[in-house]
Amino acid sequence: MTVTRHLPTAHAKRALAAGAALLSGIAVLATAQPAMAGAAAHRPHRADYVALGDSYASAPLVPDQVDAFCLRSSNNYPSLVARSSAARLTDVTCSGATTAAMTAPQGTAAPQLDAVNRRTDLVTLTIGGNDIGFSTVLGTCARLSASDPAGAPCRAHLTGSGTDQVTESIAATAPKVAEVIRGIHRRAPHAKIVVVGYPDLFPEDGVGCTSPSVPLAAGDFAYLRDKEKELNSMLARQARRGGARYVDTYTPTIGHDLCAPAGERWIEPFVPQGPAAPLHPNAQGERAMAAAVQRVLTHRH
Repeated sequence: MTVTRHLPTAHAKRALAAGAALLSGIAVLATAQPAMAGAAAHRPHRADYVALGDSYASAPLVPDQVDAFCLRSSNNYPSLVARSSAARLTDVTCSGATTAAMTAPQGTAAPQLDAVNRRTDLVTLTIGGNDIGFSTVLGTCARLSASDPAGAPCRAHLTGSGTDQVTESIAATAPKVAEVIRGIHRRAPHAKIVVVGYPDLFPEDGVGCTSPSVPLAAGDFAYLRDKEKELNSMLARQARRGGARYVDTYTPTIGHDLCAPAGERWIEPFVPQGPAAPLHPNAQGERAMAAAVQRVLTHRH
């Protein structure tokens, strides 16, 4: 009051009003702070989620592509899972990745495990298909199909030595997958690790759809189906042994393989008819994989 006494009356009134408003504001802040602190304390924790893996996780050519080298989509299954759970996603999935890309650079891409640290809450991993050379196998099968379109020339070629080359490759890949899981545990000891299997590529009943867009011999469809199941079984075993959870994306995608009609097909054939890489999930396939992951994450054990 001693300050305002020397001011003209109008100025004094404005000063008093401003002072009252300031004190009122301080009082409001003082009473609001505990409530704000309480709200912060109850704010849900946003999980730190790191996605690792190959092209079945990165979703090459599925719109929208956000990484030109890794052919990574903003609508791949990790992105869909992150959006549905409001998780903070670090997506380092990369087309062509093998287990070696977890600890060593892949072209311009850094080692994928560099993204995992002690703050990581969740890690998803889709890996193994490139380690067993499955794309090379499929290319070989396509090349051999013309020699015996009604038979199983690819199976004969891959088992002609008395052993199954694909089965041997799967067995050789198992310890590599186990080491990746151990590497995740070392870097993120408190993280939930989820190994995500591969979706159904070939008809479950073994009946093929030989055509220019699917150049496989009739008898090789069942063989390739069985090899994919062997790969998924190996991944499930390594997940279980390594203290991780396994997501079966095969079962929920049965009937939506590369032989299914357009609109029902979640895996594109050798000659894609939708925006996706050959023999890879399209946008519907990635959504199905995301749904399978979400079911496992929300299921209480």
